[in-house]
Amino acid sequence: MDELRMDGRAVLERMRELPGGREVSHLAAGRGDVELVGGAVRDLLLERTPRELDLVVAEDAPSFARELSSRLGIPAAGDPEGGSGIAAHERFGTALVWWPGGRVDIAARRAESYSAPGALPDVRAGTTEEDLRRRDFTVNAIAVLVAGPRMGEISAVPHAFEDLARSRLRVLHERSFVDDPTRLLRLARYLARLEFEPDEHTAELAAQALAGGQLATVSGARIGAELRLLLSEPDPLAALGRLSELGVLEALGPGLRLQKRVAQRALDALPPDGHSDMLLLATLLLGMSHDPTGDPERAMLELLDDLEFTAGDRNRAHAAALKAQVLLDRLEAARTPSELGEPVQAAPVEALALALALAEEQGRTQAAAAAARWISELRHVRLQITGDDLLAAGIPAGPEIGRRLKLAMRRKLDGELPGGREAELSAAMEAL
Repeated sequence: MDELRMDGRAVLERMRELPGGREVSHLAAGRGDVELVGGAVRDLLLERTPRELDLVVAEDAPSFARELSSRLGIPAAGDPEGGSGIAAHERFGTALVWWPGGRVDIAARRAESYSAPGALPDVRAGTTEEDLRRRDFTVNAIAVLVAGPRMGEISAVPHAFEDLARSRLRVLHERSFVDDPTRLLRLARYLARLEFEPDEHTAELAAQALAGGQLATVSGARIGAELRLLLSEPDPLAALGRLSELGVLEALGPGLRLQKRVAQRALDALPPDGHSDMLLLATLLLGMSHDPTGDPERAMLELLDDLEFTAGDRNRAHAAALKAQVLLDRLEAARTPSELGEPVQAAPVEALALALALAEEQGRTQAAAAAARWISELRHVRLQITGDDLLAAGIPAGPEIGRRLKLAMRRKLDGELPGGREAELSAAMEAL
């Protein structure tokens, strides 16, 4: 650690091996204002691979982003189909360049102040020292000059290297969680990802901020954005565990709680085409679904709307939480696949994975086995025939078409039909 701390050039050599690193180095050559900062420096010092490169420049981050994107071969308008683009945020003087396999965040060097607790910061041009002091934790407040006469020079806030060596997260000032309470969620994210612990005073400040209701000073949209980042962590379950330990989870909404064993079982059951982030969100909502005195569905939707989840994500998560127990009862009662019926067929796979986890937790082995079979096999069963085939065969348009297709599907699910369209059509034509 000491050797890396004293040798910023070693950090830059590692940076050049990363996606976009050489292009950043070439673009920074001849100018002395480009610094690698934040999590990228932290991870490189820890000999880990950063998720992205974070840079600061003296001014005009969007211009640097455009030059970088040109070197990377990204069109000025981006390439949505190819998964690349450029974006700028004028208020904060930031820009982002992303492409398959890489991402570079660029910000103009700045100082920040807060007009009120939880408010977005007011920004102005600042020095390297001011830019580092605005950051969340000491280990993220380290910068390395990328090029110029002082290439490789390292700047850091007090305690940064000490905390990095001791696997510790420390905020930079007393009002950190008051000025920006979303740092409470970031604390959980970094604790889990880095496998660090908070220093004692930082833990005390976090507890004080929660007790003082500071999260209520932040918009639901900002909290939702941080929660989505947490759910996309490499180990989101560990991050949720730290969020719960800190007391942040319970402060986000009444009834939210983490059943870690159920969540892990559900993740293990979820197939690759499922949405693990929405499954985990559904497990958090389970506690709300058990409220017999209120309207759980409305409470869930209001919370997710306040956090500004998209309609698709909101519906997927709340449907999984609400339907899991209903599906569990149906899975246990059914004796054949066709008896599971439309509720199971129409349920999102996240709901089935959660039902399977609950079944295992409750020792309901038959229901767990039925859920596992549905997830791995039966949910892929489809009829090869359609209503058009029945119309062509002489069945008049109307409800009878749907009824016959459903009966054919029931027989196929139960394994009563040999493969092929002809067997399905014959079953549909025979159905009463």
